[in-house]
Amino acid sequence: MASIRELHEQIISKERSAVEITQEALNRIQELEPKLHSFLTVTTEQALKQAQAVDAKVAAGEEIGILAGIPIGIKDNLCTKGIVTTCASRILENFVPPYESTVTQKLADAGGVMVGKTNLDEFAMGSSTENSAYQVTANPWDLSRVPGGSSGGSAAAVAADECVVSLGSDTGGSIRQPASFCGVVGMKPTYGLVSRYGLVAYASSLDQIGPFGRSVEDTAILLSAIAGYDPQDSTSLKIKVPDYAASLKPDLKLRKKLRIGVITETFGEGLDSEVQAAVTKAIEQLQELGAEIHPISCPSFRYGLPTYYIIAPSEASANLARYDGVKYGLRSPDADNLLSMYTRTRSQGFGAEVKRRIMIGTYALSAGYYDAYYLKAQKVRTLIKKDFEKAFQSVDVLISPTAPTTAFRAGEKTTDPLSMYLNDLMTIPANLAGLPGISLPCGFDSKGLPIGLQIVGKVLGEEQLFQVAYAYEQSTNWHLQKPKIA
Repeated sequence: MASIRELHEQIISKERSAVEITQEALNRIQELEPKLHSFLTVTTEQALKQAQAVDAKVAAGEEIGILAGIPIGIKDNLCTKGIVTTCASRILENFVPPYESTVTQKLADAGGVMVGKTNLDEFAMGSSTENSAYQVTANPWDLSRVPGGSSGGSAAAVAADECVVSLGSDTGGSIRQPASFCGVVGMKPTYGLVSRYGLVAYASSLDQIGPFGRSVEDTAILLSAIAGYDPQDSTSLKIKVPDYAASLKPDLKLRKKLRIGVITETFGEGLDSEVQAAVTKAIEQLQELGAEIHPISCPSFRYGLPTYYIIAPSEASANLARYDGVKYGLRSPDADNLLSMYTRTRSQGFGAEVKRRIMIGTYALSAGYYDAYYLKAQKVRTLIKKDFEKAFQSVDVLISPTAPTTAFRAGEKTTDPLSMYLNDLMTIPANLAGLPGISLPCGFDSKGLPIGLQIVGKVLGEEQLFQVAYAYEQSTNWHLQKPKIA
């Protein structure tokens, strides 16, 4: 499928209609879903109506925005009015939201066409999209492997051309890691840049909604559309959102020397040798483009994983307390009193990984352990933030691998939670500090699996991140390669 800009030109020139483009995406979904399982819900009727509305505007000579008529996938933890929103959990199996999330409303207002709700790890808890209560999404590059998680459905859908762009959410790497595994671009914005209103909460101080695209430009266009202040989100930042795509230049030499810091702690034990080689080559490429490369040490990063797996489950424990069978969602049919309704509803409705994290979080917040675990984790979070602040005194952006390995086989890590958690090792620190990060393809391993390069920026440094990513992307052809789905 063509890029957003190319499709926009086709629509306004009447070379192709929005309905034709939407139908192409829906046909692709119908063809591939038996193998990929990227979507939980396909919104065929609504998508065609939205596309028809765009065509009617074009026929009437009205101007349309760049996203008008563009097929978009939406992660199924974003509320969509009148359309089932499950969070890939049995406990929300029949939940139909009475309101629209801010980001999906913005896309609808821009004329975007929602083709469906994508699969995820239940309540966004996981790194492989194997924790969904409904289906396991496959990686388009190798159907026996996972697409990453928790936004695996959104990443796989873009990689497989089932939609042009998609939305995911990132709590500890859930956009960047699947972007790496699926060979697409994924951006986790600065905390507060994008409204979380209508995002079903996992860990409120870490969650952030962000875009997937096949190219840096497509990702930048989508972020511009969803970013901005929202009075319905108390953590939303009051800032003017730039046109991120307008500032993209293909050559770093066109501006003053850019200082790139290479995070030394992300290279070493546990890093796959082919991933290391590809990322090292990408760093050399950026140097050829005119960037200065500096090794940077962030010693507190080694504590990111244990810090995250105390803070995130603690917040999840509180956020998921609302699912008790009283107001909405699943209610156990065999409960005979209030207490058994609570316990049986939650026991039957939540999957194993969600239960594990609720238990970890409840323990960390309990009397006698709060100071020893949760409070200490928050102090370490501050140390990680200070490491970033110190690093950014001497460099403009930071670089690391996105994930320590390429996509692993489905079922390979399901019995070893710790091994699964290690996939978030390099992405978690940016969430703990609230910083923006982008992952883009930088090569392939010997099995033909994509490798991701992560670039992390300063608070509200998205524009600069896009510029660096775009300069690298345009000097390579990794983003032009597509999976051949068997």
